[in-house]
Amino acid sequence: MNEQQHNPNDPNYPERIEHTYEFVIPSRQKPERLDAFITKSILHATRTRVQKGIDTGIVTVNDAPTKANYKIRPGDVIRVTVMKPPPLELIPQDIPLEILYEDDVLMVINKAPGILVHPGLGNRSGTLVNAVLWHLGYREPLAVLKRRESWGEDDPDAERADREDDQVADEDESVQFTIGGEAEVDATGLRPGIVHRLDRDTSGVMVIGKTYDATMALATQFADRTVSRQYIALAWGVVKDDWRLIEGDIGRSPRDRKLRAIVERGGKYAGTEVTVLERHLCATLITCKLRTGRTHQIRVHLAAQRHSLVGDPDYGGRDAALQAVHHSYRRLAQLMVKSIDRQALHARSLAFTHPVTHERMEFTTPMPADMQQCLDLLRASSADDASTD
Repeated sequence: MNEQQHNPNDPNYPERIEHTYEFVIPSRQKPERLDAFITKSILHATRTRVQKGIDTGIVTVNDAPTKANYKIRPGDVIRVTVMKPPPLELIPQDIPLEILYEDDVLMVINKAPGILVHPGLGNRSGTLVNAVLWHLGYREPLAVLKRRESWGEDDPDAERADREDDQVADEDESVQFTIGGEAEVDATGLRPGIVHRLDRDTSGVMVIGKTYDATMALATQFADRTVSRQYIALAWGVVKDDWRLIEGDIGRSPRDRKLRAIVERGGKYAGTEVTVLERHLCATLITCKLRTGRTHQIRVHLAAQRHSLVGDPDYGGRDAALQAVHHSYRRLAQLMVKSIDRQALHARSLAFTHPVTHERMEFTTPMPADMQQCLDLLRASSADDASTD
């Protein structure tokens, strides 16, 4: 395999670099279609992508382009030139962490809003992973290679896999990379020791494995749904039911591939239990308990119920919400949106079984300051409204 050399720390570090696979067909090789041979010979190659690549001329046999149905023969030299993400360095960074608990095998943190969980092509630093590496004593960069290649100029598979913040896997899907173990990298991204995720702008409790065995044990608990998670949120409007179960399959939004939506086909089942804590003039304080762990699940489910989260820029919680709110409460709504620059969603509590001691552990964190400010505005307005009755 041939590959251009690049310095990952160069500010002009490319998003993709040229990479050539070369295969010399041995003397005992039986006749086989070219597309079939390449598909089974290259990781992540699919028959459709290979055929498109052959059509665009990125595949040559004996230095000449050919067709997908060409039957390979002994002595043939096959070259496949693709564009793939370059090596990605995990750089330890001295970023503050609010640690709630730590021992030899795991740590529990209160994630701040505005920080990504793991690096990607668009954000190679400043993530929770970078902070955790530093905290655990790493000082030298760790090189990891993402393997998703682009098979031609128009390859939506690769674009979707590598788009920053895309998070193809669900929030609690199996871990792909662990600190202290070997790197296991695929299209779902890098997650050193992290077995579940929160959106960039969602704050709250997260558990992180410090050893390979602990990380795998925690990942099993998430997969088996034996972990208990509760979120606290502010949703626009007055939620009528004291408790409700919101269900709906979640998949990629047909309008924007970076977002999610409730879909009729191609999605995965998702269930969110919503409990009302406080009702106010134009918004409701609620808790959400996850029955599943789909990406953007709470945000999508609440938006589908016309109760978008306060401040949510992607699911109707900012400009659209201000336009829809009753004119009597518009000033209050404007003050709330001004006081928070993200979705009002906080992972308040997390309970799991310790992978070594088998003790049931639960951690709870207070509401962040920006959400508290929104809630204070609501409470004050409700009190003023009641005093005028």
